[in-house]
Formats: sequence, structure tokens, C-alpha cells
Amino acid sequence: MKKGIYILIGTALWLSSCTGGSKNTDAVISETASTTGHYGEFVSVDRAVTVSEMFTTLQQTGSFDGKVKGEISEVCKSKGCWMTLELPDGNKMRVTFKDYSFFVPTQSSGYMAVIEGKAARTITDVETLRHFAEDEGLPSAEIQKINSPKEEYTFEAEGVLIQEI
Repeated sequence: MKKGIYILIGTALWLSSCTGGSKNTDAVISETASTTGHYGEFVSVDRAVTVSEMFTTLQQTGSFDGKVKGEISEVCKSKGCWMTLELPDGNKMRVTFKDYSFFVPTQSSGYMAVIEGKAARTITDVETLRHFAEDEGLPSAEIQKINSPKEEYTFEAEGVLIQEI
């Protein structure tokens, strides 16, 4: 019983951590701060593959471990706690940050990123999809239309390098 309560509390804290929180936390990057730079672990451009090359590997093997270079499509508007890269099939791959240990500037859309970490095909549950939709600033009516899990490619980055295009 106790274990169930701890799991429930932990899940609630995780889901609320990226929405509606105080914008005065040290972890949140100021809107006026420079967008380009390193976030999380240091990442170099060396041996980074394109999103297309990574996507081919994902389709063939189901996973990818390495560096990827691509344009940032979207960023969490609340804190910068996730971003997306567009895949060759028109879908977007959500990039989250290992152990929730760093964020990227919320104004990073349209910049080039080199990310290092692991990608895989995953199933995202409805509650998490709705949470991400809130972070995107979607209207409540759109969020309520999300009613089934989604199979998608996701990437957990240990570090991000953001550059001008």
C-alpha cells in the first residue's frame, strides 16, 4: 500500500514539474539568455549523423545510440524541458533530457542542435501525451481529444549543443 502511494505521489510530481511551476527557478533559462551553447553534458559536432541517417538506423534496428544533428522544431513553452526534431516521414521525435537534469531555452525553435544520447521506438501513454500538449500551449479542447497511446520515436539526450543555422 505504501509503495503504491509513493508511486502515485512521484508520478503526480513528475507530471506537474513542467507546467505551471515557478519561473524563478535557477534551472529555467531566462528568455533573455543566449540561445546558442551547450546544455547538459558537453557535445561536439564530431561524428554527428543527420536525422535521416538516425531514422534509417531506428527503422532497421529499433534503437540508436550516438549523436544527431537537426533543426529544432518545437520546444516546451513552459521550461524548455523537451524539444522535437522533424523526422523524414513527417512525424516529430520528442527529445527529453536525461534525469530531467537540464533544459534548453524556450526560444530555441528554428536553431540547429547536435544531441547525444539514445533513441528508441516507444509507446507514450495518454496522460503523458496530454501533458506534452499542455506544454505546447494547445487549447483544452484539443488536449481532451487525445484518448489513445501513441507509438513514436523518442530520444533521451545527455547533452545538447545549440547553434545558429
